[in-house]
Amino acid sequence: MHFGYLTSFSVEQLITAREIGFDALEVHAASWQAALEKGGKEIKQAAAEAKVLLGQYDISISALALYGNYLAGDPAQAKKSYRAAIELAKHLGVKVIATICGRQPDKSIADNMPIFKKVFTPIAQIAEDAGVCLAFENWPGGMDNAPYTGVNIAVSPQAWEMMFEAVPSTALGLEFDPSHLYWQEIDYIAAAQDFASRIYHVHAKDTEIDYGRLAEVGYFGGGWWRYRIPGFGEIDWAEFISTLSELGYDGGIAIEHEDPIYSGKKFKLGLQLGYNHLAPLIGC
Repeated sequence: MHFGYLTSFSVEQLITAREIGFDALEVHAASWQAALEKGGKEIKQAAAEAKVLLGQYDISISALALYGNYLAGDPAQAKKSYRAAIELAKHLGVKVIATICGRQPDKSIADNMPIFKKVFTPIAQIAEDAGVCLAFENWPGGMDNAPYTGVNIAVSPQAWEMMFEAVPSTALGLEFDPSHLYWQEIDYIAAAQDFASRIYHVHAKDTEIDYGRLAEVGYFGGGWWRYRIPGFGEIDWAEFISTLSELGYDGGIAIEHEDPIYSGKKFKLGLQLGYNHLAPLIGC
């Protein structure tokens, strides 16, 4: 497994990764936005320059991140965005694009499925032809606090089944994040086992529950849980990493740092603490 964190691409982040001990990064595709908009030679040149820096610091890219609500916008624009990101991934030698499919929030998950099929059937074919996989993160989006509206359909095993039935291409899979499942009371171990063949990338983020607040306001009250650095919440990381190993997963694991305690000037410390907790389990 390759171990890193989600970030933009820069020499500063490559140095930070090496100093802490990471061997990979999940990188926002928007780091090369100008090249993505121009396409062609610009993308190829940007990738070539990035590969030189990656080699200098001995860091790989486990996934490109392309996050947005692609079900609420123009399908043609979504196709264009993914085509450019897939081209960049090919030139970088990256096999996974971590992404969010999105949602039309005024529609149910089931009612979003025809839209998902229309938008992602041609995109899946582009990815297949390029040998690149799309990994949908299971972030609910907009549901972190009340009111629960949501801007993403890929939120649960039931939704994943519907998605992969609507577009059966194996180019589509998951960026599996147990933190989002935990506060929904979904068994993240069973979900990983059931969808092992569709896990193409993993986010390492913990969840802390404020049970006193939950007892006071209930599920719909909001503010009763928050994301933490791995090791500071309730995810059983030893069991989760062991499950991934047993399932034969050998892809990327990236810390998605959204811990409010280790934000700002403590951001790097948070990454270090997350690395210290997970590295022995991953075998770094």
